[in-house]
Amino acid sequence: MRLVIQRVAKASVEIEGRVHTAIETGLLVFVGIVNDDTEEDIDWLVNKLINLRIFNDDHGVMNDSLLAVGGNLLIVSQFTLHASTKKGNRPSYIQAAKPDVAIPLYQKFVTTAEKRLNKGVSTGEFGAHMKIHLVNDGPVTIIIDSKNRA
Repeated sequence: MRLVIQRVAKASVEIEGRVHTAIETGLLVFVGIVNDDTEEDIDWLVNKLINLRIFNDDHGVMNDSLLAVGGNLLIVSQFTLHASTKKGNRPSYIQAAKPDVAIPLYQKFVTTAEKRLNKGVSTGEFGAHMKIHLVNDGPVTIIIDSKNRA
């Protein structure tokens, strides 16, 4: 499972010309899922995500976590995070999990994040064509892959 995490001042998801959801200060997280991802990957990533110290403390140092600042979370499924560009110029998405595998894992990721944050999180719509609007704060962008824990 791969995450692209962006610290945002605000972010929103637009579907069919309408705002589907929006957040203020927090994290926009794109989630890419592969067939061999498990609940262990979810637990590890959610723990890492909510405790990642990428928010400024009172001294302007990135020392606070999403949990510490009470920030918002917007989670969007994005199969293209597992694109392979090794051959040719057209990316291959063969590594990305198909919906029958990806949807339950995506939903479990969302519910696990809600439980650990003790509040609801915003989401995109799995499989929908979405327009993501964001104001990246910093900019701060972090990539984490559950297969690269060492």
